[in-house]
Amino acid sequence: MKRVLVTGINSYVGNAFIQANQDTFQIDKISLRNVQWDRMDFSGYDVIFHVAGLAHSTPDESQRDLYYRVNTDLAAETAIHAKKQGVKQFIFMSSVIVYGSQHETIDRKTPLQPDNFYGDSKKRAEEMLLPLADEHFKVVIIRAPMIYGKGSKGNYPRLAKLARRTPVFPNYPNQRSMLYIENLSEFVKQCILNDVSGIVFPQNAEFAGSKDIVAEIAALHHHTVWFPTCFNAWIRKMKGTTVRKVFGNLTIDPALSKMDFTYQLYDFKESIRRTEQ
Repeated sequence: MKRVLVTGINSYVGNAFIQANQDTFQIDKISLRNVQWDRMDFSGYDVIFHVAGLAHSTPDESQRDLYYRVNTDLAAETAIHAKKQGVKQFIFMSSVIVYGSQHETIDRKTPLQPDNFYGDSKKRAEEMLLPLADEHFKVVIIRAPMIYGKGSKGNYPRLAKLARRTPVFPNYPNQRSMLYIENLSEFVKQCILNDVSGIVFPQNAEFAGSKDIVAEIAALHHHTVWFPTCFNAWIRKMKGTTVRKVFGNLTIDPALSKMDFTYQLYDFKESIRRTEQ
């Protein structure tokens, strides 16, 4: 049984992984807020799953230095410490945020163009981690799309709250890559079991639009929502961050997400049901 250390006590992703895989791996977790974490002996672990970090799509300028300290420097320091002590695999939780918001489709040729220092801090961390990889130390960079599930934060709970209350929601044709938390936990599990290395792009098997999410949630809660198209022209003209988050397109080429193992355990409808139950 492999030993896995999760860095990040309160991480949604980390705690979901532990809950799903506590019978598969021997898992511990630590907080890196302790200034003496680097004195800890990592030599007994096969894998470090690094989920410690700061996440906010529009961070406050006053936190710029903190974001680079936590998301970039701390990630690199943890990986270097792990490598020196013989850990075999380092899994880093990155994000499609490293591409910025100017691209609607992500493929192998899409350049990294982060919009802000949150995205840039993740990008710089990747640039420091990848050169550490060798035949004895595998580095996995997970560029994940929007993660959702029971207890998640971000766009999904806001849409879910709206879906349970609003009588009207625009029938606007957008598509987004999404990643259900239990699919992600399975993905990380399989990366460990299969000694994966490199940059990876887990996502659900299907794309979904905001209208699809609202409709599915509303139906589960027996709430009727009308989906008119009369707002679409106005939405197309709007370029603000909020409108782009809700109605923008952001999909990952499915070819990037194909692996030699199965991890998409739940389809879109079942994942929404499990989240809302």
